Amino acid sequence: MALPPNFLDELRARTPLPPLIGRKVKLTRNGRQWKGCCPFHNEKTPSFYVYDDHYHCFGCGQHGDAIGFTMQTEGLPFREAVERLAGEAGLEVPKESPRQVAREARARDLHDVLQAAAEAMQRRLQSPEGRQALDYLKNRGLTDETIARFGLGWSGAGRGALAAELNPLGIEPRQLAEAGLVKPAEGREGFNDFFYNRVMFPIRDRRGRIVSFGGRILGDGQPKYLNGPETDVFSKRRTLYGLDMAREAVFRGKSRLIVAEGYMDVIALHQAGFDGAVAPLGTALTPEQMEEIWRVTPEPVLCLDGDAAGLRAAARTAEMVLPLVGTERSLHFATLPTGQDPDDLIGKKGPTAFQAVLGAAKPLSVALYDLMADGRPLGTPEGRAAFRNDLAAAAGRIPDKSLAAEYRSALLNRFFETTRPPRPQRQAGGGFGPRNGNRPGFKPPPRLPPRAPPEAGNTRLEQARCLLAIMLAHPWLLNEVEEAFALLELPHGHPSALQAALLAWHADQVLTEVSEGETALLDSAELMTHLHSTGLDEARDWVMRATGLPREASSDAQPGETLDGWWHFFGFLRGEGALVEDLVAAGRDLVAANDAGAQARVIRLSQALSALRRGETGLEDGAEGANP
Repeated sequence: MALPPNFLDELRARTPLPPLIGRKVKLTRNGRQWKGCCPFHNEKTPSFYVYDDHYHCFGCGQHGDAIGFTMQTEGLPFREAVERLAGEAGLEVPKESPRQVAREARARDLHDVLQAAAEAMQRRLQSPEGRQALDYLKNRGLTDETIARFGLGWSGAGRGALAAELNPLGIEPRQLAEAGLVKPAEGREGFNDFFYNRVMFPIRDRRGRIVSFGGRILGDGQPKYLNGPETDVFSKRRTLYGLDMAREAVFRGKSRLIVAEGYMDVIALHQAGFDGAVAPLGTALTPEQMEEIWRVTPEPVLCLDGDAAGLRAAARTAEMVLPLVGTERSLHFATLPTGQDPDDLIGKKGPTAFQAVLGAAKPLSVALYDLMADGRPLGTPEGRAAFRNDLAAAAGRIPDKSLAAEYRSALLNRFFETTRPPRPQRQAGGGFGPRNGNRPGFKPPPRLPPRAPPEAGNTRLEQARCLLAIMLAHPWLLNEVEEAFALLELPHGHPSALQAALLAWHADQVLTEVSEGETALLDSAELMTHLHSTGLDEARDWVMRATGLPREASSDAQPGETLDGWWHFFGFLRGEGALVEDLVAAGRDLVAANDAGAQARVIRLSQALSALRRGETGLEDGAEGANP
């Protein structure tokens, strides 16, 4: 018997080709794919390439999948090759049953019925009754070659015309109903055509077999686009329009895989040379469709309109894919100019204009931030805190913990950068421009000549060690100083590694607090355990060695002196110019908010600036100099 297509697809998915072929061919990595000398003809220069789900020799033309390779290299018939691979993959080969035989026969019948219907619709498009539909397609800029390549057609006016045309071929109305081409008539016996007065788009599966149709109505009427119903061979949430054509183009490197919005977008892109275009069937992308896409390429490009609807669709997709992404598969987002779809843009400005859109595509981490920030009220502490929590929660939906940590770091780093108050502009000759000095009587603090202490690099390194030691002993400080801490540019090596780890750990605690509805306890012992689990023992030991540490780094230091000590070292590491800017911004916040937190920030920044200008280093009572 013929084996079920879904079983064969599962077998291919569970049989990675590089390890299978690597048993017989020495393969070397070549970008995303592997290459080696072809096992089917003698060659000295490798021209045999192995991809995720197929292989191809550019020397002799041999091409196939895991089953084909096993048949060709082992001399096995199809069934035996399947059984061998299934045994290795832990799958059981379906046994023949009358029900299965009947189902497969019905599926073959449905494909035959759909193919016959497609041919009838193509003939109608070229006949006088399809003139209006043909004119519509030509006015959209489609060539005769493109119309034929995609098998476009015309449904006719309905009233049983399709059944009458296919009846001489022995196709019964019952078969048309099973194929989704007719539906039972209301209030009477018989069937009505499912599609009428529509331009028809055959929908094919990844193997190129017609499984359904989509139709666009001409003139008034709703819905504008209509897809066929679910059948034994058609599942809308698992199918992508144009995937059968796009796969080969992407595999051969002719095009990136581009996810557009609809049938006409895909067709226009293919005609313009972007042969990797596909589209969902009138709905948002589904997880099943993303799995199909990632089987073709690890980084497709989602191309949506720049209007409100397109941004909403992009946001839904970004939210949907987060639990699915990994280190080997992600997504890029490209945005078209508002009010234009691909054929508009290509028709007016040519393929180079659309290529520029692709070139500006944003990776998921960047697009996710932009989409989540759109319309958010970030002018208040409450709004910023809510947004930061949402960013951490979004990163937490990624299953791979390492990747989730990287996303969390990227999103929060951008958050702090974006929400940081603007730096004051300097005027010629020093001082600050009106932007920061527009209050009556405002005088910026006087600037002193820059100091150049001896061994400044070692001093800065030791200052970073002291600041980090205070934080490791008192991690609750992160609740107070996280944003300021993220602004510091610590020396490369142990200091910068610990800074990134502390920010990521704190974000995890915040995420736990949000998800569990509890206040996270920032415990020093728990932090030390975390640093051990992330391989930062050496960096931790470098910080916590006893030599030269301030009193504030001891476990019995009081909260007030601990906080003052942290800001003291922050001032030295931040630098005079940046501290002045921070102080001016804190003053603005104090005027606007007039709360205790803003007042405390002004006081501590003023103290840090004064200490810096007095020429202190913060290390007067300890030793300077340390290597990370």
